[in-house]
Amino acid sequence: MTNHTVIYHNPRCSKSRQTLQLLEQQGVQPRIIEYLKTPPDRTELERILKLLGKSPRELMRTREAEYKTSGADDPALSDDELIDIMLEHPKLIERPIVVTATGAAIGRPPEAVLEIIDQ
Repeated sequence: MTNHTVIYHNPRCSKSRQTLQLLEQQGVQPRIIEYLKTPPDRTELERILKLLGKSPRELMRTREAEYKTSGADDPALSDDELIDIMLEHPKLIERPIVVTATGAAIGRPPEAVLEIIDQ
């Protein structure tokens, strides 16, 4: 069986490391994308949002300094404007995100990704 699992990963984040370890313990060898080095493009970010069933603001790390300095805290911003900000400041994208053939999940807690893993 071909594994199409992808993890948008930040190796400096403990939850991201724990999620990757959990996937590996389940026998899943995901394609690892260090999203701070290789952020998703607009099409992929929109696809991830749709798979997660979340709005752009729900996928943002609101406690990061960039949230305010980028203007993302403005409640009047449209979804497209928030996506633009996430593309410019990928640090604002919640992590880790795991995408499989059956869906997507945020690894907070890491066990949340177990629901979308093909066994």
